[in-house]
Amino acid sequence: MTKHDLIFFKQLGQHIASLRKEVHLTQLQLAEILGISQQYMQAFEAGRRKMPSSMLPTLAQLFAISVDDLVGIKNQSPKKRGPAPKLLRQIEQISRLPK
Repeated sequence: MTKHDLIFFKQLGQHIASLRKEVHLTQLQLAEILGISQQYMQAFEAGRRKMPSSMLPTLAQLFAISVDDLVGIKNQSPKKRGPAPKLLRQIEQISRLPK
């Protein structure tokens, strides 16, 4: 794992652990839901193992959050797009033409 991966999976594991505790599940109970061992679940929460992406939708549904929220992607509002710079220049040139 790269350094960036280590940081990401450690943060993901901590987030999963806190969500698990909020819904009053033990590591063993969550591991059974996911079909893995408690030791494997503990390794995920500690950030020592990569969480398989196939488990993310199950976890998101269990915790009633989006996958984006689960992995820590901030909800960004879509930015308004204006005319492209080239199009804007052309519009300005047209507006300067004599009537």
